[in-house]
Amino acid sequence: MEIKSAEFVMSNSDVAKCPKNNLPEYAFIGRSNVGKSSLINMLTNRKSLAKTSGRPGKTQLINHFIINGNWYLVDLPGYGYARVSKSAKKTFQKFITEYFSKRKQLVCAFVLVDIRHKPQPIDLEFMQWLGENMIPFSIIFTKADKLKPGAIDKHIEDYKSDMLQFWEDMPNYFITSSSKNVGKDELLNYIQDLNQNLFK
Repeated sequence: MEIKSAEFVMSNSDVAKCPKNNLPEYAFIGRSNVGKSSLINMLTNRKSLAKTSGRPGKTQLINHFIINGNWYLVDLPGYGYARVSKSAKKTFQKFITEYFSKRKQLVCAFVLVDIRHKPQPIDLEFMQWLGENMIPFSIIFTKADKLKPGAIDKHIEDYKSDMLQFWEDMPNYFITSSSKNVGKDELLNYIQDLNQNLFK
C-alpha cells in the first residue's frame, strides 16, 4: 500500500464523539516512550503528523487520522505513564477501555513493544486483556535498529515462550525501526489485505 494522503481528523476523550461513518479503523497503542509517534510518522511519510516528544505519555486523547480517504489510523494514549497523576491515568484507561469495547469499526489493534527489553508484565497483561475481550491484535516490535539480529531473535523467542503459556499460537507480529524504515511495507500491506477482505 502507498499512503498518498494522511490528515488529522479529531482528538477527543469521548468514544461517542469518534467519527460516525463506518470506515475501518486500526488502533496503535503501547507503553509510554515505545516510539508510537515516530512509527505513525514513518508509515504516513509525514515528519510531524503525530507529535513526538521526549516526555512519555504525551498522547492523552483518542486521535483519528484519515488515510487515503478510506481508513482511519487511531493513535491511542499509552499505558504505564511515567508522569501523570493516578486520577489522570484512570481517566485515560477508562476511555481506552471504552474505545476497545464499543468501537465496532475497529479492525485490528497494533500493540507496540520495545524490542530492546525482555517481556514486560504490563505488555503481556494488556495483550491478555485484548484476547479475553476478543479484540483482534498484532504486535509491533519497535526500535529494531538498536539491536543486532541475534538479539532481536532472542527477545522474540522470549516473548513466544511467555505468550505460549497462555495462547495457542504466537500472535501475528512485525519487526520495525522508524529511523530505518524497517517493517513499513509489511505493515501497510497487512492493513491493505485486511481492508480488501472487508470490502469483498
